[in-house]
Amino acid sequence: MNNITVLLVDDHLVVRSGLRALLSTEPDIEVVAEAASGEDAVHLAQAFSPAVVVMDLAMGPGMDGLEAIRRIRDLNGRQAILVFTTYDSDADIVRAVDAGAMGYLLKDAAPEEIFAAIRGAAVGRSVMSPPVASRLFQQLRNPDEVLTPREAELLGLLTEGLSNRELGRRLFISEATVKTHLAHIYAKLGVDTRAAAIATAIRREGMR
Repeated sequence: MNNITVLLVDDHLVVRSGLRALLSTEPDIEVVAEAASGEDAVHLAQAFSPAVVVMDLAMGPGMDGLEAIRRIRDLNGRQAILVFTTYDSDADIVRAVDAGAMGYLLKDAAPEEIFAAIRGAAVGRSVMSPPVASRLFQQLRNPDEVLTPREAELLGLLTEGLSNRELGRRLFISEATVKTHLAHIYAKLGVDTRAAAIATAIRREGMR
């Protein structure tokens, strides 16, 4: 199996160095480049074509993380972008996902969460830090939410990056039933992807 290639983007050298050291402990994850700015991130994403870009949102003068995400997605829609930041507001999460981020991790995430998020993003799964996922799930349990309790529970679990099979095992339902629930969720929220469903749910809550 090929290694998961990663581009680290953060304007703080100590953060990049720490992440590189951490990721070097995993035999299937390889850091191929580092960028200290949004402009460098776009250039290096093209030059190295990493499977996953780990991107901070706030950087120094010039292009910020959100704009870099948009540029990278426009140039290569196959690259997964994982936000790694200290910002955890609903607005930041929505903007990042709308820009094209595959997942959203907070910088206090445990090493195991970071490894799992990178591996999940590499295979197209949307992943969010547990605090973000927990807040979203609680929001979705509001009684006036259009989703049924089961649909709200399923949407909350999506943020853990579980596959349809894993979702079925967690909820003790068949994979076919999971697909049916997902179809209903997407239709009710007016979206067609998991990441968009999560972002739309957060946006709807923020408008209440």
